[in-house]
Amino acid sequence: MKIHSAEFVISNTDPAKCPKPDRPEYAFIGRSNVGKSSLINRLVQKNDLAKTSGKPGKTQLINHFSINANTKLEKPWYLVDLPGFGFAKVPKTIREQFASIISGYLTTRPNIQCIFVLIDMRIPPQQIDLDFMTRLGEQELPFAMVFTKTEKLKSGGRQMALDAYRLAMSEIFDTFPLYFITSAVSGEGRDEVLNYIDELNQAYVGSVTRK
Repeated sequence: MKIHSAEFVISNTDPAKCPKPDRPEYAFIGRSNVGKSSLINRLVQKNDLAKTSGKPGKTQLINHFSINANTKLEKPWYLVDLPGFGFAKVPKTIREQFASIISGYLTTRPNIQCIFVLIDMRIPPQQIDLDFMTRLGEQELPFAMVFTKTEKLKSGGRQMALDAYRLAMSEIFDTFPLYFITSAVSGEGRDEVLNYIDELNQAYVGSVTRK
């Protein structure tokens, strides 16, 4: 898939105010400081589409971006930048508010084709990541694991990280979820993620009511 256009649509905290679910949608989410905005910008090849910051928790809204809406060469789709979980150094009331926003969005958008859960590959499996993916599985929401910041690891370190996650996830899921190894610095994994999105786009036949 080629990215011909990527444009901001709307930011809000109310899933009911999101754009009409008339095309496939892909959400990106992860703990604070996982490199989400940088990866999104790398995917669409625009340095300023998603706002990056050295301060964790910068994203606090549901941010919709329209991808390939201005071309007939590719099917249009929505990319959604969600608030992070983990919420470093924010009050409990704000953490609860973010959690409510995320849950409301994920459980009410019938056109979501995949939730890309970003995970920093440099650190051991974190319970907060495992708990979040467990909830996605319990709610039968489609997701894939996206390992980030992999340019900081050698091949042996990558394999050790994968083995650790395989072990941790085996206690939750019968099979290891689909995963991608990516780097916002080198661009590794970009084609694989976009090809997967393209595959789902081609199979998309319209939204269905999610239970």
